[in-house]
Amino acid sequence: MLRRLFQRRSREEAARPVLAGRAPAVPTGTRLYAIGDVHGRVDLLRELESLILEDLAAARAPVRPYLVTIGDYVDRGFESRQVLDHLIRNPLDGFARVLLLGNHDRWLLDFVNGAPVGEAWLAYGGDATLASYGVALDRTLPEPERLEAARAALLERFPDEHRRLLEELELGFGFGDYFFCHAGIRPGVPLHAQEEADLLWIREPFLSYSGEHEKIVVHGHTAENEPVVRHNRIGIDTGACWTGRLTCLVLEGTEYRFLSTGRPGGP
Repeated sequence: MLRRLFQRRSREEAARPVLAGRAPAVPTGTRLYAIGDVHGRVDLLRELESLILEDLAAARAPVRPYLVTIGDYVDRGFESRQVLDHLIRNPLDGFARVLLLGNHDRWLLDFVNGAPVGEAWLAYGGDATLASYGVALDRTLPEPERLEAARAALLERFPDEHRRLLEELELGFGFGDYFFCHAGIRPGVPLHAQEEADLLWIREPFLSYSGEHEKIVVHGHTAENEPVVRHNRIGIDTGACWTGRLTCLVLEGTEYRFLSTGRPGGP
């Protein structure tokens, strides 16, 4: 039987989210599940979805379920293609679903579209994505030729539905008192004016910012051993590709909690 883990507050309990002096909330009658960075671990994604269904079935009253995935579906883990196939199949029937774009997903889309990102992409896990599509790098070729050969081989195997999925991913999503994006936001910039580069890539000054945002920001991108809860943000990237721990934030009313694969305190 799948274990339910992290059904407790993070160690950042003292920094419970606060917005304008009150507890932030999602709309009455809803329950939102937000999944952190998957990075090619379709096994963990399936396990976490089972935990989500168990959790929803235990609801004391009917709720409308929402699912937000925070991006970075590909790279580093060796089942990136399988993750995209799984997302397209949309196994959680009945959930209102929002799929967000991560920087690694952007890298993959840019690579197949011919942008000169191959060297950086491969250095940070793109080789695992190529392998998931059955593409092997030809190490006998000089780098420019090696990258073009890999791109050509990938294009032969890259389904149109994968391209459409990546092109349709959202940059951000607001729900109640929360705003969801992959990496974070630029402090002091209105949510409607945030730039794509920051939503996909930012770390500082976002992570250390102590002021209040328009909404509580839920993000991934920066991996931690456990979910990180601050008064102005919640980070849910727990390094699934390395730790085996894929985390889901659960929001209902003014309450928050976590579900996770793996075991607390270690991989």
